[in-house]
Amino acid sequence: MGSEKQIGKAKYSQVTQYNRDELVTQIVHIGFGAFHRGHQALYTDLTNELANERWGICEINMFGPADLINDLNQQDGLFTVVEKSASETTTRQIRTVTTGLHTPDVGIEAAIQKMLETQVKIVSLTITEKGYCVDPQSRQLDTQHALIIHDLANPTKPQSAIGLITEALKLRKELGLMPFSVMSCDNIPENGDLTKKAVLDFAALRDAELEQWISENVTFPNTMVDRIVPAMTPEQFEVIEQETGYRDPCGVVCEDFRQWVVEDNFVAGRPSWEVAGAMLVQDVLPYEEMKLRMLNGSHSFLAYNGSLAGHEFIYQCMEHKELREVTLKLMKDEQAKSLNPSLDVDLDGYAELLIARFSNANVKHKTGQIAMDGSQKLPQRAVDPYMTLRDRGVATRCLPVLIAGWMHYVIDQIQAGKEVFDPLAQTFEEIVTKETSKLEKAQALLDIEKIFGGHKAENALFIQQTINAFKQIEELGVHTVIAELAQ
Repeated sequence: MGSEKQIGKAKYSQVTQYNRDELVTQIVHIGFGAFHRGHQALYTDLTNELANERWGICEINMFGPADLINDLNQQDGLFTVVEKSASETTTRQIRTVTTGLHTPDVGIEAAIQKMLETQVKIVSLTITEKGYCVDPQSRQLDTQHALIIHDLANPTKPQSAIGLITEALKLRKELGLMPFSVMSCDNIPENGDLTKKAVLDFAALRDAELEQWISENVTFPNTMVDRIVPAMTPEQFEVIEQETGYRDPCGVVCEDFRQWVVEDNFVAGRPSWEVAGAMLVQDVLPYEEMKLRMLNGSHSFLAYNGSLAGHEFIYQCMEHKELREVTLKLMKDEQAKSLNPSLDVDLDGYAELLIARFSNANVKHKTGQIAMDGSQKLPQRAVDPYMTLRDRGVATRCLPVLIAGWMHYVIDQIQAGKEVFDPLAQTFEEIVTKETSKLEKAQALLDIEKIFGGHKAENALFIQQTINAFKQIEELGVHTVIAELAQ
């Protein structure tokens, strides 16, 4: 019995009822990962039910094994989302996907051709920070990145998402087709602006006329996305099977909370996502910073210091009274005070909501998953808010411990022979494997300009506080440092 028939037998508490024959592939999405499945795809499916137009999504994966896309196609684009609060479970079948492409199998040309279809109006992305091939400090295109070097030499056979989008736009321009909007759904401040800069930088290196056409005709809306969707594990696939009767290889398990704030700036139209609860606004940045600093920054704090304290999952960190108190203190006393003062949000209430979400034991979010790609995340989650607080004269105690926890985590992982998943992993290994003291290794990590810019020379207090926090963790242990912070 094939997967399509099996998923047809699965039992769901929520299934949209619109006619899938009416689906038109108007969105091409790059990065069919867990977050997209539990967020944008779900919003679009609900919108198709409530609005008059049916927006289908073609899913593209450019990396990794082919299994996920093959399974998706075998299931006729259907997959499962299990939403778990602390007390309730909702099971959904998502029906908005029309097809999937795994470019290492079918060739990048198939993805380009799909993006040339006249009805395609949006190309969206969830490719994580490192997928944009930009320097995290300068936010400029990294022209020394291996994928960018390849794509400039072989523009018609791109290997990066930036190269793929640029080539598709070039061909749409030449064919006289309407451009599409490019929408990032990744956890990056001003993600649309960053994507636009990367695409324009890449286009300029190919053709000045192309760069000008993209600048004048293509929109790159900023978005803020929020939902905790952990990476799938065998245990989570068992949860899907227990809840639906079918072990869906494309399914995800996530929290019940979801939020999406989208800049309403689409050159060729968009789904009416607001009917499914999305916020369409003129300026996303205040919401982005709030979420990135208060939620994601706290997640990073827990990823590193929670791991050092022996916790595998975020909810376990919340069961540790003092770690929970310090996380709330980080949110309220530091991250919240670094935000735009005009933000009309109850930040204390938002912090309490985040603590409740982190405490949901039905969402198994691994500290080790959040710890990945720290070099890409620390600038906006820790360094930027620290510098804002410094400029505002607000004392910081928790943010230096966040960075110190990261340094201990990186050093401990490498010294234990474990893999560190980060674009700068090789740099970290070169630092940690040198015959130097642990303190010297920490100081060398703070010298990495791609993470900390010129702060070593310019901000003596930042370096001093971070090194002091590092030494305290080393000498007293993370539990004692957290206990003292909690007082």
